[in-house]
Amino acid sequence: MTRVLYFIGCAAGPTQYIDVGVRAAQADGWDVCLILSPSAASWWGPRMEELVELTGYPVRSRYKLPWEKDQLPKADAMLVAPMSCTTLNKWGAGISDTLAIGLPSEAVNMGVPVVAMPYFNRAQGAQPAVARSVGALREQGVVVLDGPDGYESHPPKQGDPLAYPWGKALAGVRRRLDS
Repeated sequence: MTRVLYFIGCAAGPTQYIDVGVRAAQADGWDVCLILSPSAASWWGPRMEELVELTGYPVRSRYKLPWEKDQLPKADAMLVAPMSCTTLNKWGAGISDTLAIGLPSEAVNMGVPVVAMPYFNRAQGAQPAVARSVGALREQGVVVLDGPDGYESHPPKQGDPLAYPWGKALAGVRRRLDS
């Protein structure tokens, strides 16, 4: 039986190439359900059907309405990658105003393994709220992959979204499941 990974992408540069991450997760044996923040979903716009075909599921970017049935299977694990600075700080403060934050913020407190890997520059990372938010997520059991084991912040205006280490993110999920 295939395990289900909720792959959650935020409005950070590598999300324009999230299909690369999805394919890597599928090659790693995951049945992938893709959730995008509203801003990230707008980046894919008319190309969203490519992601639907790739995963075999609707790509979710908003909370469902009360009368709508959930079309995604239950998650065995969640990966929030790339995680923007905005998402990190909202999530760390307990603000779940988007599905991309609400799902993992609830799941981690329901025993679902949750891993997150950021993508933002060093100037954003220097904000005091970032360290507090990372600490708050780790206190709840979220594995935050930053630094040498994940994503190391880049200098402002010098990020390379094509070089985002999807493999490190997926390795972090494997380690979390094995722990």
